[in-house]
Amino acid sequence: MKKSRTAALAAAPVALVIALAGCSTADDGGPGMPGMNHGGGAPTSSSARGQAEFNVADSMFVMMMIPHHEQGIEMSDIILGKADVDESILDLAQQIKDAQGPEIELMESWLDGWGMPSSGGMGEMGHGDGMMSEDDMAALEAAEGTEAARLFLEQMIEHHEGAIEMAEEELDDGASPEVLALAERIVTSQTAEIATMSELLAQL
Repeated sequence: MKKSRTAALAAAPVALVIALAGCSTADDGGPGMPGMNHGGGAPTSSSARGQAEFNVADSMFVMMMIPHHEQGIEMSDIILGKADVDESILDLAQQIKDAQGPEIELMESWLDGWGMPSSGGMGEMGHGDGMMSEDDMAALEAAEGTEAARLFLEQMIEHHEGAIEMAEEELDDGASPEVLALAERIVTSQTAEIATMSELLAQL
């Protein structure tokens, strides 16, 4: 399921492409975003408005992780609305929802501070990075009981694996200390949740 950032960008909406196109990738002092670190070497200083230093990898990670988290919350809401699902699975779904909601708010605040457009429409990007298709979501919605539990765990494991891949790419390429810290938290927390979900899946 590995999907390069180049391929992901190709599937992203025009708004993201336009937003990133204004950022110079060369260290030539050309036009770019305030506080943007455009290349290797020492980060540029933040703007007079106090915006945190960030680069294209940071902005792309945030703009793609917001809809990724939104889908994770949607999946959690679906299973939380089911009857005859094991309480431990419902507790996990609530844990995921409680963690990812505040992270969405944090990432949206970064976009606002960077003067970037919202990530609206990113949920329509191609199936990849662990994103579920419409058919996947419909199958989860229609399932009941043990089958719903099994589908939720299988889909959320795949969803988490995609988020971890995205976060690891951010750790390799990002510049913003805040965004890097979030990426590290995502890797740690979602790796632990995958282990929990694998155990629950084996018990079904």
